[in-house]
Amino acid sequence: MSKWMIAAKKADFNKIAKEFNISPITARLIRNRGLTDFDDIKRYLYGGREDLRDAHELTDIEKAAVIMKDRIDSGCKIRIIGDYDVDGICSSYILWAGLSFATRGSNSSKASDSKTDYRLPDRIKDGYGLNERLVMEAKDDNIDTIITCDNGIAAYDQVKLAKDLGMTVVVTDHHEVPIDKDGDTEKQILPPADAVVDPKRHDCKVKFREICGGVVAYKFLQILFEKYEETGWKHSAVDVHEFFNEMLEFAALSTVCDVMPIEDENRVLVREGLKQMENSSNLGLRSLINVNGLQGSKMTAYHLGFVIGPCLNATGRLDSAMRGLDLLTSSNEMIAVNIAGDLKALNDSRKTMTQQGVDKATEEMDKYGKDIPKVIVLYQPDLHESIAGIVAGRVREKYARPTIVLTNAKEGVKGSGRSTENYDMFRELSECKDLFTKFGGHKMAAGLSLSEHNVEELRRRLNDNCTLTEEDFVEIRHLDMVLPLQYLNVSLIKEFDILEPYGNGNDKPSFAARDIRIKNGRIMGKNRNCGKYRISDDNGREYEMVYFGNMEKWHDFLTERYGNAIIDELYNNSIKEDIVLNIAYYPDINTWQGKESLQIVMTDFC
Repeated sequence: MSKWMIAAKKADFNKIAKEFNISPITARLIRNRGLTDFDDIKRYLYGGREDLRDAHELTDIEKAAVIMKDRIDSGCKIRIIGDYDVDGICSSYILWAGLSFATRGSNSSKASDSKTDYRLPDRIKDGYGLNERLVMEAKDDNIDTIITCDNGIAAYDQVKLAKDLGMTVVVTDHHEVPIDKDGDTEKQILPPADAVVDPKRHDCKVKFREICGGVVAYKFLQILFEKYEETGWKHSAVDVHEFFNEMLEFAALSTVCDVMPIEDENRVLVREGLKQMENSSNLGLRSLINVNGLQGSKMTAYHLGFVIGPCLNATGRLDSAMRGLDLLTSSNEMIAVNIAGDLKALNDSRKTMTQQGVDKATEEMDKYGKDIPKVIVLYQPDLHESIAGIVAGRVREKYARPTIVLTNAKEGVKGSGRSTENYDMFRELSECKDLFTKFGGHKMAAGLSLSEHNVEELRRRLNDNCTLTEEDFVEIRHLDMVLPLQYLNVSLIKEFDILEPYGNGNDKPSFAARDIRIKNGRIMGKNRNCGKYRISDDNGREYEMVYFGNMEKWHDFLTERYGNAIIDELYNNSIKEDIVLNIAYYPDINTWQGKESLQIVMTDFC
């Protein structure tokens, strides 16, 4: 069972409610998200593009803009090098669209000779970001200038190679800058590029650093266009405004899919980007929205993170991320529709492969019975290496233990790990570094390569060294408040919409309710993987409740508490003894034949 932690933050909720014309319940939800100052609350609720942070705060961004303007105006060949995930694809598109826009708008007679193209690394052949092969390919293609996005900050040797070969290099990235430690002294090691734009630089004065590669690219273009406006160009202010409106869609998609906190300016970018996306002018994105059946829908962060984003990610996992970028740059509707269909098919295949991997992992875990290892290390030789991290994440969720999934690769065994909050995976793997040919990561995730004969030794050492206790394996579930069901109504749930978009750092409201009685239920779904129930509170009011979680775990809970017969009684409307429990839930609105009704979505129980 998970442990529930209910927020208990203090504030004058009635005062907040009166100031912003909201309910005290909504006011408490806002306080739970760390907001107390009225100006901050106002920005949270109503912030717009005028609340975006000043791009000039980013170190080297003006230098980068001056360099790229000069390269365009001089007619140089420019290559964008991105990465194979959603942020890498979208930031590459933002840069490609912006540099192409600048080229068309330049008054320089040589600008028409400037050409901008792009390359994304192959996930399996190249690995992450800028590498020697891509640098040499650029040289062979007579590229004058390389500009990176969502990578490059750790590519010291590769940037140096490009510089030694006579190329101009501009790095735009958002990842942590590598550190050189000398005793107690730490020094950031920047790549030897002509300009390095990264909010994680220590000498960067930005007040909010948690932005993704797509947003860094967006801000870079703001300054580049300023430089053109200072000298005069062919585009009008309206043209520029419309351009950045479209780019908001991709900045939002990058932000959500790179799991950036939906706070500060990220919240503005995602909210405004979602509005734009509902009537997207980008053929590729519109085709991807349509092929997933979302045309005409109100777009939410969920759609970005769990529908659109995974389709783009699937290209980098199972094909080439270049296909995803080709979709976004497409100007031919038929081509865009075909690529979008291919991407959805790839993602459907990825989902099938992932489920097969999870099923196989579950079978292997069943062999342990109740003696589950503290650190799970699974070796699936035939699993596609690009989904090892997804499978590891699913296994980690199911068993609440740090999990590493390994598979066969071209050079030995390769895999990914996903950790829990109380286990520093990078530190623990560092204690076993003699077993690896390569490894890297951070507290919550890691990638590693090793010889097959070291797999069992890795499993043994990690478990022997692990100091986690059974209490550490209990999932912590954070809830906003205890909210009896009688306080809920459709208008309140609609009011909660002002808290959107939800995501990292701005969770969907979640509540607890005590002494809920279940009257009857039925199993739903083609895979019988969800349930629908009639419930009542301690005042006798009845409600509809649904559960989309682990049905096996749910039924085990009921059987342990009420006996083996309870499952048949529950689904045959013949309960002899009241089922009384506490639930964690969020409220929703069910719309059927034009009628709206309150629906409780159970997320946990005890």
